[in-house]
Amino acid sequence: MAATNIEGTTKMEPELAEESGFVTAKTKSRKRKLQDKSETKMDTSEPEIKRPNFPAVTAEKSSGKSELRKIPIPSNRYTPLKKNWLKIFTPIVEHLHLQIRFNLKTRNVEIKTCKATTDIRALQKAADFVQAFVYGFEVEDSLALVRLDELYLETFDVTDVKPLKGNHLSRAIGRIAGHNGKTRFTIENVTKTRIILAASKVHILGSFQNINMARTAICNLILGSPPSKVYGQMRTVASRVSERF
Repeated sequence: MAATNIEGTTKMEPELAEESGFVTAKTKSRKRKLQDKSETKMDTSEPEIKRPNFPAVTAEKSSGKSELRKIPIPSNRYTPLKKNWLKIFTPIVEHLHLQIRFNLKTRNVEIKTCKATTDIRALQKAADFVQAFVYGFEVEDSLALVRLDELYLETFDVTDVKPLKGNHLSRAIGRIAGHNGKTRFTIENVTKTRIILAASKVHILGSFQNINMARTAICNLILGSPPSKVYGQMRTVASRVSERF
C-alpha cells in the first residue's frame, strides 16, 4: 500500500515498488549490503577437515623387512634358562610364529620375525616374555604377557624413590619383603600382581592400574611407612576399585 506524508507526497513500499517497476536507490543499496553480508558469511565459514583413515598394516606387508630383538642374559640366569628352554621355545615358535636362538658368543637371546609371522605385536610380546623370565618371574607368570594384551612390566630402583645407602637401603628392602616374604605376598594378593626383588631392583608384572597400586604401596614402604598402615591404604583402594566394577 502507498503511504502519504504530511506534505502530501506518496511513498511506495519496496515490494509494491518492485512490482510496479520503480526501485529506489535506497532499496538497492540495502539489498547489496544484505548480499555482501551473506557472501562474507559464506566465505568466512571454514571447510570441514576430513581426517585421513589409514588401514591397519598387516604382517604380510611388513614382512619384507625382518626385525630382530636381543635380550641380554645375566650369568645368574644361565642355568634357569637352560632348564626352562623348552617351555620358552615352544610358545614363541608355535603360537607367535617367530624364530628364536641363544647366541653363545654374545650371551643374548635373539628373536626374529619370519614369513610365517602373522601378528605385528608378536615380536614385542616375545621380547617381554623373555625379559620377564630374565628378571626372575616364573615361566607360567611370564607366559601371561603372551596370552593377554593388558599386562605390562615395570622396573625401578629403590634408590630412585629415596637415595639410601648401607644399612638404610637394606632396611628398606627388608620392609618391602617382610618376614619370610609376608609383606610382598600380601601386596601381590591385594593388587593381583607379581613382584620380584633383585638386590635394589623391584620388578612388577600386572595390569596398568594394579601396577600403580603396587608401586604406591612399595614406595610408601621405602619412605618409612609401617606395613600395617600400607595394608590399610591398599584395602581402601582395592575396595574402591571393586565397587567401580
